Amino acid sequence: MLFTLIFQGNLNELQPVPGEGRRYSCDEHEDLFRQEQILIAHRHIHGGEWPFCCIVCNNSFNCESHLERHKHIHSGERPFMCDVCIKSFITKTDLKKHMHIQSVERTFCCNVCNKSFSQQINLKAHQRIHSGEQSFCCNVCNKSFGDESILKTHQRIHSGEKPFCCNVCNKSFSQQTNLKAHQLIHSGEQPFCSDVCNKSFGDQSTLTRHQRIQGGEQPFCCDVCN
Repeated sequence: MLFTLIFQGNLNELQPVPGEGRRYSCDEHEDLFRQEQILIAHRHIHGGEWPFCCIVCNNSFNCESHLERHKHIHSGERPFMCDVCIKSFITKTDLKKHMHIQSVERTFCCNVCNKSFSQQINLKAHQRIHSGEQSFCCNVCNKSFGDESILKTHQRIHSGEKPFCCNVCNKSFSQQTNLKAHQLIHSGEQPFCSDVCNKSFGDQSTLTRHQRIQGGEQPFCCDVCN
């Protein structure tokens, strides 16, 4: 089957491409590639090679496009701009996600806080936040939740199930969000950026802690000495 590397998507994601002209063969298996540079990039996956190195922080990457995207973190450059709200992004993928969110019509509106949703099922799940309703109950520990997906995630604590696996190091996670945060370690990507100093981070929680330092916020108080 013919593949091409999608550099702007997930790390090392491969997708089939229709058509003829398949000339370059991978030594590890029978996959064929249309262009030699795609085959070379593909071989880095098997060999664990990271030949493209950042001269600022020495982070290494397995393809040049990942390195070029990473350089925007140091330069502060955000070359992909939304033509609706003028918000800018480091990667084209982030811009596309943002534009999709803006383009989706949100016709279902919460009568408490006026937040709107594109699907009625999402509105109903949101409204449970206001009502406090927790109708989804764990059959192991009887803990209740307002959303079925949260219950399913919770149940993996009891079962030990970790269905989300990293395709680089095979480490597994119980939540997809944790897998995505982990994959940033391999790619070197830091998509969470401070709007005050433009410093970037690999996860939202680290950015939040950084913003508290900048704002002087100290939300956690000792109940003994204050």
